Amino acid sequence: MPIANNPRDHAGAAPRRASRLALMGAAAAFALSAAIGPAPLTPAYAEAPLSGSVTAAGPASFADVVERVKPAVVAIKVKAVDDQQDGIFEMPDVSPDDPMYRFFKRFGEGQGGRPQKHMTMSQGSGFIVSPDGYVVTNNHVVEHASEVDVALDDGRTLPAKVVGKDKRTDLALLKISDGAKLPYVDWGSAAPRVGDWVIAVGNPFGLGGSVTAGIVSARGRDIGAGPYDDFLQIDAPVNRGNSGGPAFDSRGNVIGVNTAIYSPSGGSIGIGFAIPAEVAKDVVAALKEKGSVSRGWIGVKIQNVTPEIADSMGLKTTKGALIAQPQRGAPAEEAGLKSGDVIVAVNGDKIDTSRDLARRIAALGPGKTVDITFLRSGAEKTVKLKLGVLPDEREARADEEGFSERGPELSGLGLEVAPAAEVRGAGREGLFVTDIDPSGAAAQKGLRRGDVIIEAAGQPVSSRGDLASALEAARKEGRRSVLLRVKSADGAKFIAVPVKGGAG
Repeated sequence: MPIANNPRDHAGAAPRRASRLALMGAAAAFALSAAIGPAPLTPAYAEAPLSGSVTAAGPASFADVVERVKPAVVAIKVKAVDDQQDGIFEMPDVSPDDPMYRFFKRFGEGQGGRPQKHMTMSQGSGFIVSPDGYVVTNNHVVEHASEVDVALDDGRTLPAKVVGKDKRTDLALLKISDGAKLPYVDWGSAAPRVGDWVIAVGNPFGLGGSVTAGIVSARGRDIGAGPYDDFLQIDAPVNRGNSGGPAFDSRGNVIGVNTAIYSPSGGSIGIGFAIPAEVAKDVVAALKEKGSVSRGWIGVKIQNVTPEIADSMGLKTTKGALIAQPQRGAPAEEAGLKSGDVIVAVNGDKIDTSRDLARRIAALGPGKTVDITFLRSGAEKTVKLKLGVLPDEREARADEEGFSERGPELSGLGLEVAPAAEVRGAGREGLFVTDIDPSGAAAQKGLRRGDVIIEAAGQPVSSRGDLASALEAARKEGRRSVLLRVKSADGAKFIAVPVKGGAG
Protein backbone atom coordinates (compact mmCIF):
# COMPACT_ATOMS: atom_id res chain seq x y z
CA MET A 1 0.00 0.00 0.00
CA PRO A 2 1.50 3.24 -1.15
CA ILE A 3 2.43 5.96 1.39
CA ALA A 4 0.39 9.05 0.98
CA ASN A 5 2.46 12.20 0.71
CA ASN A 6 1.09 15.70 0.32
CA PRO A 7 3.88 18.27 -0.19
CA ARG A 8 1.72 20.92 1.44
CA ASP A 9 1.37 18.95 4.66
CA HIS A 10 4.31 17.00 5.96
CA ALA A 11 1.88 15.35 8.30
CA GLY A 12 1.32 13.16 5.25
CA ALA A 13 -2.47 13.22 5.32
CA ALA A 14 -3.66 10.52 2.94
CA PRO A 15 -6.94 10.35 0.98
CA ARG A 16 -9.77 9.11 3.20
CA ARG A 17 -10.23 5.35 3.04
CA ALA A 18 -10.93 2.44 5.39
CA SER A 19 -7.25 2.16 6.27
CA ARG A 20 -4.19 3.97 5.03
CA LEU A 21 -0.55 4.76 5.45
CA ALA A 22 0.16 8.32 6.57
CA LEU A 23 3.52 10.03 6.66
CA MET A 24 3.96 11.48 10.12
CA GLY A 25 6.11 14.34 8.89
CA ALA A 26 5.11 17.79 10.01
CA ALA A 27 1.78 19.41 10.74
CA ALA A 28 1.10 23.13 10.69
CA ALA A 29 1.16 24.11 14.35
CA PHE A 30 -1.45 26.85 14.05
CA ALA A 31 -3.90 24.43 12.39
CA LEU A 32 -3.57 21.92 15.16
CA SER A 33 -3.59 24.06 18.29
CA ALA A 34 -7.35 24.37 18.41
CA ALA A 35 -7.97 20.73 17.70
CA ILE A 36 -5.83 19.22 20.44
CA GLY A 37 -6.91 19.19 24.04
CA PRO A 38 -5.90 17.30 27.15
CA ALA A 39 -7.18 13.75 27.45
CA PRO A 40 -6.97 11.46 30.46
CA LEU A 41 -4.54 8.57 30.19
CA THR A 42 -5.88 5.21 31.36
CA PRO A 43 -3.21 2.48 31.51
CA ALA A 44 -4.37 -1.00 30.56
CA TYR A 45 -2.43 -4.18 31.22
CA ALA A 46 -2.88 -7.68 29.83
CA GLU A 47 -1.48 -10.57 31.82
CA ALA A 48 -0.69 -14.08 30.57
CA PRO A 49 1.15 -16.97 32.17
CA LEU A 50 4.82 -17.30 31.21
CA SER A 51 6.32 -20.60 30.14
CA GLY A 52 8.75 -22.21 32.56
CA SER A 53 11.80 -21.30 30.45
CA VAL A 54 10.97 -17.58 30.14
CA THR A 55 11.35 -15.00 32.87
CA ALA A 56 9.74 -11.59 32.91
CA ALA A 57 12.33 -8.92 32.14
CA GLY A 58 12.33 -5.22 31.40
CA PRO A 59 13.40 -1.92 32.87
CA ALA A 60 11.37 -0.53 35.72
CA SER A 61 11.70 2.85 33.99
CA PHE A 62 13.11 4.33 30.78
CA ALA A 63 13.83 7.63 32.53
CA ASP A 64 17.63 7.24 32.65
CA VAL A 65 17.83 6.38 28.94
CA VAL A 66 15.48 9.20 27.97
CA GLU A 67 17.37 11.71 30.08
CA ARG A 68 20.56 10.78 28.22
CA VAL A 69 19.25 10.78 24.64
CA LYS A 70 16.54 13.45 24.65
CA PRO A 71 18.93 16.45 24.30
CA ALA A 72 19.96 15.07 20.87
CA VAL A 73 16.39 14.87 19.56
CA VAL A 74 15.26 18.01 17.73
CA ALA A 75 12.22 19.56 16.07
CA ILE A 76 12.50 20.45 12.38
CA LYS A 77 10.69 23.65 11.41
CA VAL A 78 10.13 24.08 7.69
CA LYS A 79 9.05 27.01 5.55
CA ALA A 80 7.91 26.08 2.05
CA VAL A 81 6.25 27.80 -0.89
CA ASP A 82 2.94 26.27 -1.85
CA ASP A 83 3.14 25.82 -5.62
CA GLN A 84 -0.52 24.96 -6.05
CA GLN A 85 -2.29 27.63 -8.02
CA ASP A 86 -5.09 28.77 -5.76
CA GLY A 87 -7.09 31.94 -6.07
CA ILE A 88 -7.34 32.08 -9.87
CA PHE A 89 -10.46 33.95 -10.96
CA GLU A 90 -12.16 32.60 -14.07
CA MET A 91 -14.46 34.97 -15.96
CA PRO A 92 -17.92 33.40 -16.24
CA ASP A 93 -19.53 33.01 -19.65
CA VAL A 94 -21.41 36.32 -19.61
CA SER A 95 -22.24 38.46 -22.63
CA PRO A 96 -20.63 41.95 -22.74
CA ASP A 97 -24.18 43.30 -22.99
CA ASP A 98 -25.15 41.70 -19.67
CA PRO A 99 -25.32 44.20 -16.74
CA MET A 100 -23.16 41.82 -14.65
CA TYR A 101 -20.35 41.72 -17.22
CA ARG A 102 -18.68 44.90 -15.92
CA PHE A 103 -18.92 43.66 -12.32
CA PHE A 104 -17.25 40.30 -13.08
CA LYS A 105 -14.59 41.98 -15.20
CA ARG A 106 -13.67 44.42 -12.43
CA PHE A 107 -13.71 41.60 -9.84
CA GLY A 108 -11.35 39.56 -11.98
CA GLU A 109 -8.99 42.49 -12.41
CA GLY A 110 -8.97 42.96 -8.65
CA GLN A 111 -7.90 39.35 -8.23
CA GLY A 112 -5.17 39.88 -10.78
CA GLY A 113 -6.10 36.67 -12.61
CA ARG A 114 -2.84 35.20 -11.38
CA PRO A 115 -1.96 32.17 -9.25
CA GLN A 116 -1.57 32.99 -5.58
CA LYS A 117 1.48 31.41 -3.92
CA HIS A 118 1.37 30.82 -0.19
CA MET A 119 4.09 30.30 2.37
CA THR A 120 3.38 27.27 4.55
CA MET A 121 4.86 26.31 7.92
CA SER A 122 5.24 22.71 9.03
CA GLN A 123 7.15 20.64 11.55
CA GLY A 124 8.79 17.25 11.87
CA SER A 125 11.43 15.57 14.01
CA GLY A 126 15.09 14.67 13.75
CA PHE A 127 18.16 13.73 15.76
CA ILE A 128 21.80 14.83 15.96
CA VAL A 129 24.30 12.09 15.04
CA SER A 130 27.62 13.93 15.51
CA PRO A 131 29.02 16.58 17.87
CA ASP A 132 29.60 18.95 14.91
CA GLY A 133 25.86 19.09 14.19
CA TYR A 134 24.78 16.64 11.50
CA VAL A 135 21.04 15.99 11.85
CA VAL A 136 19.05 13.07 10.38
CA THR A 137 15.40 13.43 9.39
CA ASN A 138 13.01 12.24 6.67
CA ASN A 139 13.22 13.48 3.10
CA HIS A 140 9.49 14.19 3.04
CA VAL A 141 9.89 16.59 5.97
CA VAL A 142 12.29 18.91 4.09
CA GLU A 143 11.70 17.93 0.44
CA HIS A 144 9.97 21.19 -0.55
CA ALA A 145 11.60 23.44 2.03
CA SER A 146 12.76 26.96 1.20
CA GLU A 147 14.02 27.46 4.76
CA VAL A 148 14.77 24.99 7.56
CA ASP A 149 15.33 25.68 11.26
CA VAL A 150 16.20 23.18 13.98
CA ALA A 151 14.80 23.66 17.48
CA LEU A 152 17.03 22.11 20.16
CA ASP A 153 15.83 20.52 23.37
CA ASP A 154 17.28 23.42 25.37
CA GLY A 155 14.97 25.90 23.60
CA ARG A 156 17.43 27.37 21.10
CA THR A 157 16.65 27.46 17.37
CA LEU A 158 19.43 27.23 14.77
CA PRO A 159 19.28 27.62 10.99
CA ALA A 160 19.97 24.39 9.11
CA LYS A 161 21.51 23.59 5.74
CA VAL A 162 20.18 20.63 3.75
CA VAL A 163 23.30 18.58 3.01
CA GLY A 164 21.57 15.90 0.96
CA LYS A 165 18.31 14.02 0.38
CA ASP A 166 17.45 10.51 -0.75
CA LYS A 167 13.88 10.09 -1.94
CA ARG A 168 14.12 6.32 -2.41
CA THR A 169 14.72 5.69 1.31
CA ASP A 170 13.01 8.89 2.51
CA LEU A 171 16.07 10.13 4.38
CA ALA A 172 17.69 13.57 4.56
CA LEU A 173 20.78 14.98 6.27
CA LEU A 174 20.97 18.52 7.68
CA LYS A 175 23.81 20.52 9.22
CA ILE A 176 23.62 22.95 12.12
CA SER A 177 26.32 24.69 14.17
CA ASP A 178 26.51 26.84 17.29
CA GLY A 179 30.29 26.98 17.57
CA ALA A 180 30.44 24.28 20.25
CA LYS A 181 29.97 20.53 20.53
CA LEU A 182 26.36 19.44 20.40
CA PRO A 183 24.73 16.46 22.15
CA TYR A 184 24.37 13.47 19.83
CA VAL A 185 23.30 9.83 19.75
CA ASP A 186 24.89 6.70 18.27
CA TRP A 187 23.57 4.16 15.79
CA GLY A 188 22.87 0.70 17.17
CA SER A 189 25.40 -1.93 16.14
CA ALA A 190 23.04 -4.92 16.30
CA ALA A 191 19.71 -5.36 14.56
CA PRO A 192 16.81 -5.57 17.01
CA ARG A 193 14.79 -8.75 17.41
CA VAL A 194 11.04 -8.96 17.24
CA GLY A 195 9.84 -8.40 20.81
CA ASP A 196 12.70 -6.08 21.84
CA TRP A 197 11.86 -2.84 23.60
CA VAL A 198 11.70 0.32 21.47
CA ILE A 199 11.49 3.95 22.58
CA ALA A 200 10.25 6.62 20.17
CA VAL A 201 11.19 10.23 20.79
CA GLY A 202 9.93 13.09 18.65
CA ASN A 203 7.76 16.15 18.20
CA PRO A 204 4.20 14.89 17.54
CA PHE A 205 1.68 17.48 16.34
CA GLY A 206 4.24 20.23 16.93
CA LEU A 207 3.60 20.11 20.68
CA GLY A 208 7.23 19.64 21.70
CA GLY A 209 9.41 16.69 22.63
CA SER A 210 7.67 13.58 23.91
CA VAL A 211 8.49 9.94 24.53
CA THR A 212 6.56 6.71 23.94
CA ALA A 213 7.57 3.08 24.32
CA GLY A 214 6.62 -0.31 22.94
CA ILE A 215 8.20 -3.27 21.18
CA VAL A 216 9.48 -4.20 17.75
CA SER A 217 6.46 -5.94 16.20
CA ALA A 218 8.02 -7.20 12.95
CA ARG A 219 11.01 -6.82 10.63
CA GLY A 220 11.37 -6.59 6.88
CA ARG A 221 8.02 -4.96 6.24
CA ASP A 222 7.20 -3.97 2.65
CA ILE A 223 4.65 -1.14 2.74
CA GLY A 224 4.77 -0.22 -0.94
CA ALA A 225 6.87 2.91 -0.44
CA GLY A 226 9.57 1.85 -2.91
CA PRO A 227 11.81 -0.94 -4.18
CA TYR A 228 14.03 -0.84 -1.07
CA ASP A 229 11.33 -1.24 1.59
CA ASP A 230 12.72 -3.06 4.63
CA PHE A 231 10.93 -1.41 7.54
CA LEU A 232 10.80 -2.19 11.22
CA GLN A 233 7.23 -2.33 12.46
CA ILE A 234 6.85 -0.93 15.97
CA ASP A 235 3.92 -0.42 18.30
CA ALA A 236 5.39 2.50 20.26
CA PRO A 237 2.82 5.25 19.55
CA VAL A 238 4.06 7.66 16.89
CA ASN A 239 1.94 10.39 15.32
CA ARG A 240 2.07 13.13 12.74
CA GLY A 241 5.12 15.25 13.44
CA ASN A 242 7.17 12.23 14.59
CA SER A 243 8.57 11.76 11.08
CA GLY A 244 12.35 11.75 11.12
CA GLY A 245 12.55 11.12 14.85
CA PRO A 246 14.63 8.27 16.31
CA ALA A 247 13.53 4.88 17.59
CA PHE A 248 15.88 3.76 20.39
CA ASP A 249 16.57 0.41 21.97
CA SER A 250 16.55 0.07 25.75
CA ARG A 251 20.25 1.06 25.87
CA GLY A 252 19.70 4.35 24.04
CA ASN A 253 21.10 3.34 20.64
CA VAL A 254 19.25 4.38 17.48
CA ILE A 255 17.69 1.32 15.84
CA GLY A 256 15.46 3.15 13.35
CA VAL A 257 14.12 6.39 11.90
CA ASN A 258 10.36 6.79 12.38
CA THR A 259 8.80 7.32 8.96
CA ALA A 260 5.20 6.18 8.53
CA ILE A 261 2.11 4.97 10.33
CA TYR A 262 -0.77 2.74 9.34
CA SER A 263 -3.91 4.52 10.37
CA PRO A 264 -7.53 5.21 9.40
CA SER A 265 -7.46 8.61 11.12
CA GLY A 266 -3.92 9.95 10.85
CA GLY A 267 -3.24 9.17 14.53
CA SER A 268 -1.45 6.20 16.03
CA ILE A 269 -3.27 2.89 16.29
CA GLY A 270 -0.11 1.04 17.31
CA ILE A 271 1.27 0.29 13.84
CA GLY A 272 4.29 2.41 12.95
CA PHE A 273 7.20 1.90 10.58
CA ALA A 274 10.85 2.88 10.98
CA ILE A 275 13.79 2.73 8.57
CA PRO A 276 16.28 0.27 10.14
CA ALA A 277 19.54 1.75 11.43
CA GLU A 278 21.59 -0.58 9.22
CA VAL A 279 19.95 1.03 6.17
CA ALA A 280 19.86 4.59 7.47
CA LYS A 281 23.48 4.86 8.58
CA ASP A 282 24.82 3.81 5.15
CA VAL A 283 22.56 6.31 3.39
CA VAL A 284 23.51 9.06 5.86
CA ALA A 285 27.22 8.34 5.31
CA ALA A 286 26.75 8.68 1.54
CA LEU A 287 24.78 11.92 1.93
CA LYS A 288 27.48 13.35 4.16
CA GLU A 289 30.22 12.44 1.69
CA LYS A 290 28.56 13.29 -1.64
CA GLY A 291 25.16 14.83 -0.94
CA SER A 292 23.44 11.97 -2.77
CA VAL A 293 23.33 8.18 -2.88
CA SER A 294 24.74 6.18 -5.81
CA ARG A 295 23.22 2.72 -6.22
CA GLY A 296 24.15 -0.24 -8.34
CA TRP A 297 22.04 -0.92 -11.43
CA ILE A 298 21.80 -3.68 -14.00
CA GLY A 299 18.95 -2.26 -16.05
CA VAL A 300 16.12 -4.77 -15.96
CA LYS A 301 12.41 -4.68 -15.21
CA ILE A 302 11.80 -7.57 -12.84
CA GLN A 303 8.90 -9.28 -11.12
CA ASN A 304 8.29 -12.09 -8.66
CA VAL A 305 7.83 -15.67 -9.82
CA THR A 306 4.25 -16.63 -8.97
CA PRO A 307 3.14 -20.27 -8.69
CA GLU A 308 1.35 -19.90 -12.05
CA ILE A 309 4.48 -18.51 -13.70
CA ALA A 310 6.63 -21.24 -12.17
CA ASP A 311 4.25 -23.89 -13.47
CA SER A 312 4.14 -22.43 -16.98
CA MET A 313 7.96 -22.22 -17.09
CA GLY A 314 8.51 -25.66 -15.59
CA LEU A 315 10.27 -24.26 -12.51
CA LYS A 316 10.38 -26.24 -9.28
CA THR A 317 10.13 -23.21 -6.96
CA THR A 318 9.03 -19.59 -6.99
CA LYS A 319 12.42 -18.37 -5.76
CA GLY A 320 14.21 -15.75 -7.83
CA ALA A 321 13.49 -12.60 -9.85
CA LEU A 322 12.00 -12.94 -13.33
CA ILE A 323 13.36 -10.55 -15.98
CA ALA A 324 10.39 -9.04 -17.80
CA GLN A 325 12.54 -6.77 -19.95
CA PRO A 326 16.21 -5.78 -20.05
CA GLN A 327 16.80 -2.13 -20.86
CA ARG A 328 18.53 -1.45 -24.15
CA GLY A 329 22.25 -0.82 -23.67
CA ALA A 330 22.11 -1.55 -19.92
CA PRO A 331 24.62 -3.87 -18.18
CA ALA A 332 22.16 -6.79 -18.14
CA GLU A 333 21.59 -6.70 -21.90
CA GLU A 334 25.30 -6.30 -22.60
CA ALA A 335 25.96 -9.38 -20.45
CA GLY A 336 23.43 -11.40 -22.48
CA LEU A 337 20.53 -11.55 -20.04
CA LYS A 338 17.14 -11.85 -21.74
CA SER A 339 13.45 -11.60 -21.03
CA GLY A 340 12.29 -14.80 -19.33
CA ASP A 341 15.57 -15.42 -17.48
CA VAL A 342 15.15 -15.92 -13.73
CA ILE A 343 17.95 -14.50 -11.57
CA VAL A 344 18.50 -16.82 -8.62
CA ALA A 345 21.79 -15.61 -7.09
CA VAL A 346 24.18 -12.65 -6.94
CA ASN A 347 27.81 -13.47 -6.10
CA GLY A 348 26.59 -16.85 -4.89
CA ASP A 349 24.01 -15.39 -2.48
CA LYS A 350 20.52 -16.74 -3.15
CA ILE A 351 17.79 -14.39 -4.38
CA ASP A 352 14.28 -15.03 -3.08
CA THR A 353 12.23 -12.20 -4.62
CA SER A 354 12.51 -9.32 -7.07
CA ARG A 355 12.74 -6.88 -4.15
CA ASP A 356 15.57 -8.93 -2.72
CA LEU A 357 17.46 -8.57 -6.00
CA ALA A 358 16.85 -4.80 -6.18
CA ARG A 359 18.22 -4.29 -2.67
CA ARG A 360 21.28 -6.50 -3.23
CA ILE A 361 22.26 -4.81 -6.50
CA ALA A 362 21.67 -1.30 -5.11
CA ALA A 363 23.74 -1.98 -2.01
CA LEU A 364 26.74 -3.20 -4.01
CA GLY A 365 27.09 0.19 -5.66
CA PRO A 366 28.09 1.18 -9.20
CA GLY A 367 31.31 -0.01 -10.79
CA LYS A 368 31.40 -3.38 -9.04
CA THR A 369 31.76 -6.57 -11.11
CA VAL A 370 29.32 -9.26 -9.96
CA ASP A 371 28.40 -12.84 -10.81
CA ILE A 372 24.74 -13.20 -11.80
CA THR A 373 23.33 -16.74 -11.69
CA PHE A 374 20.13 -17.30 -13.65
CA LEU A 375 17.87 -19.97 -15.08
CA ARG A 376 17.15 -20.15 -18.80
CA SER A 377 15.08 -22.96 -20.29
CA GLY A 378 15.62 -24.96 -17.12
CA ALA A 379 19.43 -24.72 -17.22
CA GLU A 380 21.47 -22.74 -14.67
CA LYS A 381 24.00 -20.27 -16.08
CA THR A 382 26.29 -17.57 -14.67
CA VAL A 383 27.52 -14.34 -16.25
CA LYS A 384 29.74 -11.53 -15.03
CA LEU A 385 28.62 -7.95 -15.41
CA LYS A 386 29.74 -4.53 -14.25
CA LEU A 387 27.10 -2.60 -12.34
CA GLY A 388 26.05 0.78 -13.67
CA VAL A 389 24.62 3.78 -11.81
CA LEU A 390 20.90 3.73 -11.02
CA PRO A 391 19.42 6.54 -13.16
CA ASP A 392 16.63 8.90 -12.22
CA GLU A 393 13.16 7.36 -12.11
CA ARG A 394 11.41 7.17 -15.46
CA GLU A 395 7.83 6.62 -16.42
CA ALA A 396 6.62 4.81 -19.54
CA ARG A 397 3.21 5.22 -21.09
CA ALA A 398 1.63 3.23 -23.93
CA ASP A 399 -0.27 5.12 -26.61
CA GLU A 400 -3.48 3.41 -27.60
CA GLU A 401 -5.06 6.38 -29.35
CA GLY A 402 -7.15 5.86 -32.44
CA PHE A 403 -8.13 2.19 -32.17
CA SER A 404 -11.69 0.98 -32.61
CA GLU A 405 -11.29 -2.43 -34.25
CA ARG A 406 -12.53 -5.61 -32.57
CA GLY A 407 -11.39 -9.19 -32.93
CA PRO A 408 -12.63 -12.66 -31.96
CA GLU A 409 -12.49 -13.94 -28.39
CA LEU A 410 -9.73 -16.38 -27.43
CA SER A 411 -10.16 -19.75 -25.68
CA GLY A 412 -12.49 -18.56 -22.94
CA LEU A 413 -10.03 -15.94 -21.66
CA GLY A 414 -12.45 -13.07 -22.22
CA LEU A 415 -9.89 -11.50 -24.51
CA GLU A 416 -9.95 -9.85 -27.93
CA VAL A 417 -6.76 -8.98 -29.85
CA ALA A 418 -5.54 -7.52 -33.12
CA PRO A 419 -2.04 -7.28 -34.67
CA ALA A 420 -0.19 -4.40 -33.02
CA ALA A 421 1.09 -3.26 -36.42
CA GLU A 422 -2.50 -2.39 -37.35
CA VAL A 423 -3.00 -0.20 -34.28
CA ARG A 424 -1.71 3.33 -34.26
CA GLY A 425 0.93 3.83 -31.58
CA ALA A 426 1.05 0.15 -30.54
CA GLY A 427 4.33 -0.68 -32.27
CA ARG A 428 5.08 -3.31 -34.89
CA GLU A 429 5.37 -6.41 -32.73
CA GLY A 430 2.82 -8.46 -30.85
CA LEU A 431 -0.93 -8.45 -30.36
CA PHE A 432 -2.83 -5.43 -29.10
CA VAL A 433 -5.53 -6.19 -26.51
CA THR A 434 -8.54 -4.46 -28.04
CA ASP A 435 -11.13 -5.49 -25.51
CA ILE A 436 -11.32 -7.57 -22.35
CA ASP A 437 -14.01 -8.95 -20.10
CA PRO A 438 -13.35 -7.54 -16.59
CA SER A 439 -14.61 -10.78 -15.06
CA GLY A 440 -12.72 -13.02 -17.50
CA ALA A 441 -9.66 -15.14 -16.77
CA ALA A 442 -7.22 -12.82 -18.57
CA ALA A 443 -8.39 -9.72 -16.68
CA GLN A 444 -8.25 -11.58 -13.38
CA LYS A 445 -4.56 -12.30 -14.02
CA GLY A 446 -3.77 -8.66 -14.77
CA LEU A 447 -4.21 -8.14 -18.51
CA ARG A 448 -5.79 -4.84 -19.49
CA ARG A 449 -7.15 -3.23 -22.61
CA GLY A 450 -4.26 -1.47 -24.36
CA ASP A 451 -1.65 -4.06 -23.31
CA VAL A 452 0.45 -5.60 -26.08
CA ILE A 453 1.18 -9.35 -25.91
CA ILE A 454 4.72 -9.80 -27.26
CA GLU A 455 5.29 -13.50 -26.60
CA ALA A 456 3.33 -16.59 -25.60
CA ALA A 457 5.19 -19.59 -24.13
CA GLY A 458 8.48 -17.96 -25.12
CA GLN A 459 7.53 -17.53 -28.80
CA PRO A 460 6.74 -14.24 -30.59
CA VAL A 461 3.08 -13.74 -31.52
CA SER A 462 1.83 -11.54 -34.34
CA SER A 463 -1.59 -13.01 -35.08
CA ARG A 464 -4.54 -14.46 -33.23
CA GLY A 465 -3.54 -17.87 -34.63
CA ASP A 466 -0.11 -17.66 -32.97
CA LEU A 467 -1.70 -17.08 -29.58
CA ALA A 468 -4.35 -19.76 -30.11
CA SER A 469 -1.64 -22.27 -31.10
CA ALA A 470 0.36 -21.54 -27.94
CA LEU A 471 -2.72 -22.09 -25.78
CA GLU A 472 -3.57 -25.34 -27.57
CA ALA A 473 0.00 -26.65 -27.29
CA ALA A 474 0.02 -25.97 -23.56
CA ARG A 475 -3.32 -27.75 -23.17
CA LYS A 476 -2.01 -30.85 -24.97
CA GLU A 477 1.11 -30.85 -22.77
CA GLY A 478 -1.11 -30.82 -19.69
CA ARG A 479 -0.02 -27.38 -18.48
CA ARG A 480 -2.37 -25.32 -16.36
CA SER A 481 -1.21 -21.97 -17.74
CA VAL A 482 0.69 -20.21 -20.51
CA LEU A 483 3.23 -17.49 -19.83
CA LEU A 484 2.63 -14.28 -21.77
CA ARG A 485 5.17 -11.51 -22.10
CA VAL A 486 3.20 -8.28 -22.08
CA LYS A 487 4.04 -4.64 -22.72
CA SER A 488 1.84 -2.36 -20.64
CA ALA A 489 1.73 1.25 -19.47
CA ASP A 490 3.98 0.22 -16.56
CA GLY A 491 6.55 -1.45 -18.82
CA ALA A 492 7.11 -5.09 -19.76
CA LYS A 493 5.99 -7.93 -17.49
CA PHE A 494 5.05 -11.60 -17.55
CA ILE A 495 1.51 -12.82 -16.93
CA ALA A 496 0.49 -16.48 -16.64
CA VAL A 497 -3.01 -17.03 -18.02
CA PRO A 498 -4.92 -20.26 -17.40
CA VAL A 499 -5.38 -22.83 -20.16
CA LYS A 500 -8.92 -24.05 -20.68
CA GLY A 501 -8.94 -27.80 -20.20
CA GLY A 502 -5.36 -27.91 -18.86
CA ALA A 503 -4.20 -30.28 -16.11
CA GLY A 504 -5.23 -29.65 -12.50
